[in-house]
Parts: sequence; C-alpha cells; structure tokens
Amino acid sequence: MVFLDRQLAGAYGSAEGLYDRAPFIQGVEEQGPQSSKTPAQTYRAALQALDQYCREGRESGIPRGKRFAELAPEEQDEVLHGLEGGTVHLSEVDGKQFFTTLLKDMQDGFFADPIYGGNRDMCAWKMIGFPGARYDYRDWVSRHNERYPLPPVSIAGRADWTPGKR
Repeated sequence: MVFLDRQLAGAYGSAEGLYDRAPFIQGVEEQGPQSSKTPAQTYRAALQALDQYCREGRESGIPRGKRFAELAPEEQDEVLHGLEGGTVHLSEVDGKQFFTTLLKDMQDGFFADPIYGGNRDMCAWKMIGFPGARYDYRDWVSRHNERYPLPPVSIAGRADWTPGKR
C-alpha cells in the first residue's frame, strides 16, 4: 500500500502527463479509462462507493453494516470477484474498470523497485529471478531456464552493501 499511496499523492494521482480533455466517452478497452477525474479522485470515489456497497450488503450475501476492511477475507474475495466479473455495481463508479485499475496498480507496485515503496525485500524479483538494477548481467541474458545465482539489487543498492542498514 505504501507504493500506491505514494503514486496517488504524486504525478500519477494528479494525472500529470495523461490526456484529460473532454469529451469523455466510453471507448474500447485498449483506450483505457476516459474520465475527467484524476486517478486519486477515482480511487477516493471508488473506495467510498465500495464501502457503501458493503455496508448496504446489496446484491450479495455479505453482512450489512460493515465496511470492506471489516469483512472476513472470504467476503472480501467475494466482493472483489464481483467487481472483476462486473456483478458488483458501485454507485457512480464503474466497478469493473476500478478493479482493472486496482489490479494494474498492485502489479506495478509488486514488481517495482523497492525504492518506490513496493516489492519489499525484492521478494517479487527473487521469485522470478530478476537481477534488478545490477550493473552487468549480459552473460546471463541468453541462458534460459537457469537460475541467476546472485541476489537482486535495488536502485538504492543492496542492504548488505551499506553497513548498519537493512
């Protein structure tokens, strides 16, 4: 969540560099979201609508009166599956489009350099065998299906390179 908080507080959240001129029409999926709202505004509206949906318990078997964060993990999964499949309808927000955006942003954070607040301890890079911001690993580029023997390196370096820091 640190990654997403930082992104929404920065250039991404305020839609810097994104086209934000009318008319806003529902385009095809490849065109991405068309909205006058910034990503930060979209998240605020969607999360508020999601909590409202959960408190009202509409169209589902989830208990009424609970915010999304207060639901049991299984109930949260049910709501998320509904958003993904388009069966959970949020007031004034396209739930399916929000789910797609949320998934993309979480993936970005999971695979980003840890300096940006995600991928703690470079766990995603270790999982896929990515060397990170290592100076040179050209000898390994064409060696498919072989595990890279060295740990990944962040833009900030490795924890064991700086005495007293982790």
